[in-house]
This record gives sequence, C-alpha cells and structure tokens, in this order.
Amino acid sequence: MWIPGDRIEWQGATCQSGPLFAEWEAPEEVTRPWPIVLLHGGGYQGTEWFDTPDGRPGWAQRLVEAGYAVVVADRPGQGRSPFHVETMGPMGPPFTYEHGRQIYFPATYEEQHTQWPFDRSDEAAMDEFIAGYGPLPADLAFSEDMEADRIAKLLDRIGPAILLTHSASGPVGWLVADRRPGLVKAIVAVEPMGPPFATIPNIGTLTWGLAAPPLTWEPSVTSPDELREAIPGTHRLPALAGLPIVAVTAEASAFAAASKPAIDQLKAAGAMAEVLYLPDHGVYGNGHGLIYEKNSDAALAPVLEWLIAHTETDD
Repeated sequence: MWIPGDRIEWQGATCQSGPLFAEWEAPEEVTRPWPIVLLHGGGYQGTEWFDTPDGRPGWAQRLVEAGYAVVVADRPGQGRSPFHVETMGPMGPPFTYEHGRQIYFPATYEEQHTQWPFDRSDEAAMDEFIAGYGPLPADLAFSEDMEADRIAKLLDRIGPAILLTHSASGPVGWLVADRRPGLVKAIVAVEPMGPPFATIPNIGTLTWGLAAPPLTWEPSVTSPDELREAIPGTHRLPALAGLPIVAVTAEASAFAAASKPAIDQLKAAGAMAEVLYLPDHGVYGNGHGLIYEKNSDAALAPVLEWLIAHTETDD
C-alpha cells in the first residue's frame, strides 16, 4: 500500500513529496490482538526485517509465525519510497563502509561481539550488506516530522498497532505516539537513536531531546534549552501517559548506552518505559544489528515475551 505524500508546486507543475510504501503479511489465522508496524534504521530500508545476511528468516517472518499481522514500511526517501531533492530537500552524505563497520562491529567490542553473521574480513559479504544503504534527507527535523506524519496516516488506515523501531527510526516512534494517542498500543525500540539532545554523525541533532522536531509537552515548552534545563518530570507527554515502551539493548554495541537516558526521559514524562538488556535474558554477543545477527531468533524471544505481557493482559 502507499501512504501519499504532500502535493507541492515545482516549476509550474504539481509533484508529490515523501510518499511512504508499506507491505503487509499475516498468518492464515491472526492470534495476536494488534498488528506490528516495523520501521527500519537510518539509510536502510524495510528489507532489514525480512531476512538475515546469512539467509535465515528475519523478525518479520518470525512475528508472523508468532501470530501477528506485520506491516513493513520503507521510510520516506528510502527503499521503495522515492527521494528527489526537488521535493524533499538536499540529501545527506552517502553511507560509507567505514561508517557501517563503526556502527555494526566496532573494534572496541570485538572480543564481546560474537554474533555478527559474516566474517569481518569477508569483503564480498560487506559489499552486499552496504548495497542496501542510501542517503537520508539532510534536514533531520524535516525528515522525522514527515515520517511521523506518514506513519500516523498509516495507523489511521490500519487501526491500532504496535510500533517496532530500529536505531534512527526510534524518535519517529515517540512522535507517532504523540500524534496518535490511542492508536499506538506499545513501542519496542531496538537501540533507539539518542541520547536526548545528541548530535548523531552524518544524520543530525535531536534538537528537542527525544526527537529533532518538538513533541507535545505539558506544560508547553518554548525552546529546547527550556526542556534541557528543566528538572525531569516538570514537563509531561500526555499522549504517552502509561504507554508501554521498551528499549532493547545489546551486550556489544556502542548504541546501547544511548537507550537508558532516552528511557529515563520517557519515564519522567509519564510513559511506562523500561530497558530490556539482552544479556539479562541469556542472550549474549550481540551488536547494533541484533535483529539479523546469528542469534536473531534468540534475541526476539524476550521481546515476544514482553509484548505478550504488556499488550495482551486484562486492564
């Protein structure tokens, strides 16, 4: 399905900016109460949920096998969702091999990181892995605002759902929940981009703490500095009050440290937020690509347990 973008005028003609492509799959008998919308990481595309670099079924298939309907989106300007600089603004820098290695198997964690699905020296496998990456829009606030708008409209079409984000799509999850209270039943954020107010190399700055664009704080906030300097809990997010949120973090990832500060801010704002650290559940050796590493099925198991506990129990 397509979630259309905005009509804009360009050189006397009408064009479309930022459409979103999504595809769905479901078991013959859906046994879970809410579908799951899968949002991929920065610069990649929805295919990261379908299978793994070593050819095994990915989380999308495993979630279908567990009884969920799943909707996999290509974030605007990525994958099958078209990007043109005349409609979406300048592109950010291209994704480099060096950046990919720094993110997915940094030397700092080489001894701990045992689950990457191909040998670090396998250049042909690295070529195939990097091939799926493209540029992000240069303006992070614009792109997150646009993505949140399209995912919110996707929920308007399919109804209430669970959001499952990875990395750079993490802030989009908070924004969608803020814009569609009641339609987001829970958020699973796999190592969400952060911490609050961080500047992320090659991507941009989380100017308003949890995201680059502002959320709906109460009391209202007039500037990012006001939010940054406030005592935690001074400003709340009414749309996220009581919303179950979990950040899934791995043993051998530099990104894991960013999750706790984001979860702390969400908790202070009223969400029911927590961190799920995989080693606490007997899952070891993972990095930032935990959703498609060698033990991806084992990494999903505690996530499934959390989902059932937080979305299928009686109020």
